[in-house]
Amino acid sequence: MTLAELIEAMRPGSRNPLAERAGHDLGRFGLGLKSASFSQCKRLTVASRRDGVFVGATWDLDEVAATNRWEVRLHSEPGSIPWADRLGKNGTLVVWRSLDRLSGGLDNQPRKRAEYLNRAIASAERHIRLVFHRFMMEDRPGLAISLNGRDLEPIDPFGTRFPSHQEDRPDRLELGNGVVEFQCFTLPHHKSISRADWEDLGGPEGHLRTQGFYVYRGRRLIIAGSWLGLARQTELTKLCRIRVDIPNTMDADWKIDVKKASAQLPPAVRERMRLLVERLTQTSKRTYRGRGQKLVNTEYMPVWQRVQKDGAIVYSPDPTHPVFADFSARLPAELQADFASLIGLIGSTVPIAALHSDFAGCPEEIVADQADAEAIRQMAEAMVPRLVAQGTDRDRIPDILRQVEPFQSAWAVAQPLIDEIIERETGHV
Repeated sequence: MTLAELIEAMRPGSRNPLAERAGHDLGRFGLGLKSASFSQCKRLTVASRRDGVFVGATWDLDEVAATNRWEVRLHSEPGSIPWADRLGKNGTLVVWRSLDRLSGGLDNQPRKRAEYLNRAIASAERHIRLVFHRFMMEDRPGLAISLNGRDLEPIDPFGTRFPSHQEDRPDRLELGNGVVEFQCFTLPHHKSISRADWEDLGGPEGHLRTQGFYVYRGRRLIIAGSWLGLARQTELTKLCRIRVDIPNTMDADWKIDVKKASAQLPPAVRERMRLLVERLTQTSKRTYRGRGQKLVNTEYMPVWQRVQKDGAIVYSPDPTHPVFADFSARLPAELQADFASLIGLIGSTVPIAALHSDFAGCPEEIVADQADAEAIRQMAEAMVPRLVAQGTDRDRIPDILRQVEPFQSAWAVAQPLIDEIIERETGHV
C-alpha cells in the first residue's frame, strides 16, 4: 500500500457502505480490519511495502485513552515492528500486540491460561480452514494460510473429494441486483468414509447442527449450516447442504450485517429455496433409509419389519419370517403361543431412546452383533428353500440374500453356505 492507502485503511468507517464495490471486494463498511483487531488486542500495527517503499501505522488504544485523541502513529522505517523483515519488496503485515482478550480472565493461572489459549487457537484454525476454504482450494495459485509455521488444509463442507458424495448441477436465479448461484450436495453416508473424515465434516457441533445452507459472499463463507427458517434440522436430513453464492451487490437484499456473519433470505429467493430444500431433504432421507426401502419389498424378507401404525413408526420382529415360522412349526402346540409372545416382547422392548441418543452422537459406532456360522446356516436353511419355492431365479438368490443381515455383514461366511443350499434345493450346479 501507499501511505495514503494505509491511512485510509486505518480509518474506521473509511468507505461509504452504499458505494459500488468491485466484484471481488469482501468489504462493505470499512470496519473489518479495525473491529476484528480491537476485538482481540489494544495495539494494532499495519506495515506495508510497495516496490520497496515502506510505510507503517499503529493504533494504540492505551494512547487514545491517555490523550483522548484518535491519532494514528506513523512509521517511516520498520524499526521494532515484529516480522517486518518478512515483507519483501511487496507485501502487507498486520501485527496484534497487547492481546488483552486472549487471557480468558486467567492472568494469575498460567497453566489454565495456556489451555484456554490453545483451545482458542484450535477454534480459530478450524474457522479459517472452513471460512476461506474456496480460496485455498483454487487450482490456480490461491490463498496459502499457515498457523504457527504449519500450513493449513481447507475444509470442504460438501465432501466433494469423496466419490460417494452426491451433487446436483449448479443453478442460478437472476434478480434485479445480481445473480444468486446455488448447488445442492448430499454428504456421503458415514459408513462410506473414515471416522476421522466424518468428524471433520461435522465439526465440533456435529452433522445435525451443520446441515442446511452454506452462504458465500465473494466465495467467503458467511453462514455455515442453517435452513434459514425453511426446514427443521433433523437426523434424516443432516447430510443435506446447499451452497449459495451471492454477490456484494445484494448485501441489502440479504441483510448482511457489519460482521458479515448473518443473512436473511430475500422474499424473491425464499420460495425457490423452499422447493429446493424439500427436494434435497428427500434425497438425504433416502440415503439414510436406503436399506430401509428394501423392507417394503417382500422378496428380501428382513427379520425386522417397519410398520406405520396410528401415526407412529413401529419396528418389530416379523413373526412370519421363515426363520421364526420354521422354528415355531417344530415346537409343540402348547409352546407355539409362548414363542409368538416372546417375539412380541422383543419388539416391544426395543431401546428406542438409547438408540436415538447413540445415533445422534456417534452413528459410526453403532453396529449389529455378529452372527456365528451356525446361526447364518440356520437362517440360510430357512430362507433359500422359501425363495426357490417362490420361483426365484437361482442366480438371483445370492444377490437378494446379500442385502439382508446377517448375510450382508458376514458374506465371506454366508456365500458358500448359500451356494451349497441352492445346489441342493435346485438339484444342479
